Amino acid sequence: MSSHDHDVASSLYSLATSYDGAVLGAALAYAAIRILRGFRSTYKALRRVRAARSLRVSDLRVLLHEDRSESSDQEQQDRLVIVRGQVEAKSAVDGKNWKNFTNNNSALVSPESSDKAVIIQRTQTFIYNEWRGVLGWCTDIRAIFGRSWTKRKSTSLRTVPFVLVEGGWLPSPDYAIVNMEGSEHPLPLTTVYHRLQPIEVSPHTFLLAIFGHECPVGVLDEEKVLPLGKNISAIGICNFKNGIPEIKSCEDLPYFLTEMTKDQVVVDLAGKTKILFWSCIVISSLSLGALSYCFFRNWNRWKEYRSYRQSQQPTQAHESDTDSQFGEEEEVDGDIPDGQLCVICLLRRRTSAFNPCGHLVCCYRCAISVEREVSPKCPICRMAIRSSMRIYTS
Repeated sequence: MSSHDHDVASSLYSLATSYDGAVLGAALAYAAIRILRGFRSTYKALRRVRAARSLRVSDLRVLLHEDRSESSDQEQQDRLVIVRGQVEAKSAVDGKNWKNFTNNNSALVSPESSDKAVIIQRTQTFIYNEWRGVLGWCTDIRAIFGRSWTKRKSTSLRTVPFVLVEGGWLPSPDYAIVNMEGSEHPLPLTTVYHRLQPIEVSPHTFLLAIFGHECPVGVLDEEKVLPLGKNISAIGICNFKNGIPEIKSCEDLPYFLTEMTKDQVVVDLAGKTKILFWSCIVISSLSLGALSYCFFRNWNRWKEYRSYRQSQQPTQAHESDTDSQFGEEEEVDGDIPDGQLCVICLLRRRTSAFNPCGHLVCCYRCAISVEREVSPKCPICRMAIRSSMRIYTS
């Protein structure tokens, strides 16, 4: 670890343990709340997937004749289905025109592998150099706060409408339309092209790298497709348009299109639920411990400060009584010549001499206030004093 990384780590440690661990406890509490929300949503999705019906494509029309008397909300809840089938372009089944099977416009063609697909995703990932340069501390700060702001990927997505059919579906007219509108779920794509292309570095980019700016050194080019004939499962809400089943994604579920079956999805969600549950328990316990330590530490400090203040009150009261007594004696002296007035308050007679310098320049009250300073000094010679002595004159 370099010195800059060590300084950043020390700063983060100091921030986490500041205020007797209150910052660390609050951060852990926030993380526990986030994990708890993830646990609730995952557990809810697990329950819904378990209760969902796993149907074949040919069995979806049965839903058209069921639950007609129920409300629309309840009907949508009951029509969460899991359908497994093969991917096919929608243009191949429109009008049952068998010539569409050989039509090149019915599906997309991958420019790299020449595979027919309904979804083609092209991603270019820019790889940056790790040299920190002369001003390396700038790169350290960017590594913590600014790198997530830099756009490192360029993605293009092409799709065509597609449906799910059963294997050997040519004699059967049944299919289900997959509605991708508004879906942000991950797609079960297959990688067909993967290549790392280096980038020639010019003198200008090299100069920028010296001063800590990021310089791309390569581009990772990837192409993923959803090919025709691939077996996938669609988990979503089933509706009917003109008697044709249509499956749309559900925002409350983490899956929409997946290669897993229903049993595999249930096992995966159950594992994630257990991990989130125990993570929430552990982080909540750590947060409670840090906040409890902070609370008791500050409670003990407050009690110590309170006892200290209570112990100081009698001493201060005694000193104030003594000061008032001597002040009354000093004030009854009547008129005081200018040469005998206190050099600090200019109201009372000079009655206290400082040790060791011996200057008699202050009244008793001002001498006591000078002694209580952090580094008491004589107001005349500025010599450090140890004490004061009251001088009585007849």
